[in-house]
Amino acid sequence: DSNLQRSQQMFADLNKHAIRPTKSLSILYDLRDPQSQLARKLINTVPVFKGLTETEKTTISNRSIKLFTLSGIYQGTRALLNKPKNGVITPQEESLAVEFWAEVGKHMPDWQMAQAKKVSAAELRRDFIHAHGIALHTLGIVGHALIAAEPKRWKERLKALEKVDWLRSNTKLWEGRAMVGGRVSKAHNNVILTAAALKKHLNLALSPEEQSVEKHYSKRGE
Repeated sequence: DSNLQRSQQMFADLNKHAIRPTKSLSILYDLRDPQSQLARKLINTVPVFKGLTETEKTTISNRSIKLFTLSGIYQGTRALLNKPKNGVITPQEESLAVEFWAEVGKHMPDWQMAQAKKVSAAELRRDFIHAHGIALHTLGIVGHALIAAEPKRWKERLKALEKVDWLRSNTKLWEGRAMVGGRVSKAHNNVILTAAALKKHLNLALSPEEQSVEKHYSKRGE
């Protein structure tokens, strides 16, 4: 069968020369995954994400005017809704995600300044933790815990984000948590430790895993 042989050869050629797409690009073109659909909606609906989201790359170059990545928003939202991969999104969850990120944006003045082009995204990435993917991921984790603890007052409680010192130069808070040797790290333990720091700032209880990692981190600094 010549058609079968042709199809088999095309399959072999495509796989031989395949280049794996970035996570952001996969999310951008994935029409089946409900969480990818939600992430795409968020970048067009949440004010601080509009025009500031890199939709093709997972990392942002120093000269880019973008502040967020589509993959970062996807990951943060998945943490917020505590969803397994490809998990179904209800209309209520979709509305909550839009509402949550819009509310977070209200309490992140630097994000608003980037949106208004009063500060460059490159400057924010250089100087602040909140300009890196770890911030979206941990804010999603914190948001999930906050909404569970305060279903009616979570918006009010988010105001405390305005008093977080996000400066990378604040090594007393971020070194060993969001940073390792002065470089931002998204390793699993760094995500947990950063989320724990934000939870403590918002007076939220830590999960058993966060308590365990936090205890080990505290002993290391003694």
